[in-house]
Amino acid sequence: MLWYLLKLLVLLPMIGALAWYSLKFAQKWQAKMGAAPGQAKSVRVIETAMLSPTLKLAVIEFHGREILVSASRQGLTRLAEAPAREVAE
Repeated sequence: MLWYLLKLLVLLPMIGALAWYSLKFAQKWQAKMGAAPGQAKSVRVIETAMLSPTLKLAVIEFHGREILVSASRQGLTRLAEAPAREVAE
């Protein structure tokens, strides 16, 4: 029984540390694969609305344009496009 408790006291912190470091590694990897730090992203989701369990509307800003798309199981469909609105701060 003492041997079991000793192994538990040694291995449990090691497993916790391994999980923590793997999460930190995943965050760094995601940041590396995304846009460079300080660089603005060219695509931004402005708003979404669910119409049904399988259909969603989304407004996406892309290079100064707002694009209304519908997302379903079959894919994305562009519905409308307009100039981007000014953001009041």
